[in-house]
Amino acid sequence: MNKNTKFIFVTGGVTSSLGKGIISSSLGLLLKSRGFNVTIQKLDPYINIDPGTLNPYEHGECYVTEDGAETDLDLGHYERFLDAPTSQNNNVTTGRIYQTVIEKERKGDFLGKTVQVIPHITNEIKRRIKLLAQKDYDIIITEIGGTVGDIESLPYIESVRQLKWELGEHNSMVIHLTLLPYLSASGELKTKPSQHSVRQLMESGVQADVLVCRSEHKILKDVRAKLAQFCNVPTDNVIECMDADTIYRVPLELQKQHFDEVVMKTLDLKPKKELNLDNWNSFLKKYKNPKKKVEVALVGKYVSLQDSYKSIVEAFIHAGADLETEVKVRWVYSGDLEQNPVDEILKGVDGILIAPGFGDRGIEGKVIAARYAREHKIPLLGICLGMQIITIEFARNVLGYEKANSMEFDATTDAPVISLMEEQKNVSEKGGTMRLGAWKCSLDPKSQLKEIYGQDTISERHRHRYEFNSDYREEYENKGLMPVGFNPETNLVEALELKDHPFYIGVQYHPEYKSTVATPHPLFKAFVKAVTAHKGK
Repeated sequence: MNKNTKFIFVTGGVTSSLGKGIISSSLGLLLKSRGFNVTIQKLDPYINIDPGTLNPYEHGECYVTEDGAETDLDLGHYERFLDAPTSQNNNVTTGRIYQTVIEKERKGDFLGKTVQVIPHITNEIKRRIKLLAQKDYDIIITEIGGTVGDIESLPYIESVRQLKWELGEHNSMVIHLTLLPYLSASGELKTKPSQHSVRQLMESGVQADVLVCRSEHKILKDVRAKLAQFCNVPTDNVIECMDADTIYRVPLELQKQHFDEVVMKTLDLKPKKELNLDNWNSFLKKYKNPKKKVEVALVGKYVSLQDSYKSIVEAFIHAGADLETEVKVRWVYSGDLEQNPVDEILKGVDGILIAPGFGDRGIEGKVIAARYAREHKIPLLGICLGMQIITIEFARNVLGYEKANSMEFDATTDAPVISLMEEQKNVSEKGGTMRLGAWKCSLDPKSQLKEIYGQDTISERHRHRYEFNSDYREEYENKGLMPVGFNPETNLVEALELKDHPFYIGVQYHPEYKSTVATPHPLFKAFVKAVTAHKGK
């Protein structure tokens, strides 16, 4: 372990969903802008090994890292703010902790001792926290999921208590995110819930060093003083975090209160360079002052929980800001397209994105959307399942295979234009067994995609079990739906584009995972350009 690495633990109190991920990401950005090498990890208290088998309605989107980990969506925030990749080690769940400890016990690694939460589970949690310190990070920010007081969070809080003592003074700190509710009847912010939350944390042996207070109203000096007095923190260490019009404004609002300086002082650190957020401010200015506006229909199965497509929405924000264009998303449940006239639901949209997903619900609606975009020359981007939908629609309505389908939805179809990947045929377990992580893709030198990326070979992240069936490749090429992206080792088709169409592209990979504020994804930028050019036609 790098002995110079500093550790920051971010906990939450009073209620869940206060935004620990955004606070962690914002702090990471500020510290990186000060010259420090920073990474952020998430400790999730649930017993699932990872979120890969969770319904998006349960936990939002499942984010995929370069090295193939299926992780919490907060890791997407970390990457988008820091413009740096995360890894398997940046997301740990209770399920993974217990799985590791039980496997060690079965092997006899504990030499016959009784295996207990303390020290065995807490030791494993600490090992995971410190694992990232083997790399050359100056600061590791660890976000602890859930809320202080939750039964499932107790081993993590206990691990923080032990680590603070083991690491020594100025080598670690705790930031506690809490809520200040506003009572309209009395016209005041109430500090009592936060006091109780901090006290509960102290009962576990952990003293918060900084309070970040979510609020819908300004926190007056007397309220700050009260919080400082009752929660044992300096007044300067009580940080206000009011609701913002965009998550990307949060780092700037925190910096106005010298949040990064408070943290550096607590950890006895001196900045390595002057703070420079010019690029971030430039992004925000363009985002808030667009010169153009377009509307894109996002056709998916999980649209009632927009976090299911979090990375796609953020990629639109990045690309739109870069092009000074507001991208308004029209959320379209694909099942509605099966019951209602497509002209009514998609009327007036400038572009269509067919979203990823699993299972057969709403599939026919996505096929209808793909046909509508193809026939009406509306720019379309299909991602993962979206590419497969493009493949199915074209087979049915152009190649003449009326019952063409994916083997995922009809294992006995006469025209399996989407088939199960060869390496997946003997896989029985669902969790962590798909084609995951970054894979190379070679682009056709004459393709639109080659022009968009500006390079012959790209690397993109995957999450799928099914693939384009290359037995039909020649028929597609003859009719103008061209395979233009291929895995260089297996020749697996990873991208399709339609001839004589302004923009009709399907990709088997997930470009949204690699889009960041600093580096908007070129495919999303190209799509937004095409959508803007089509507007009004």
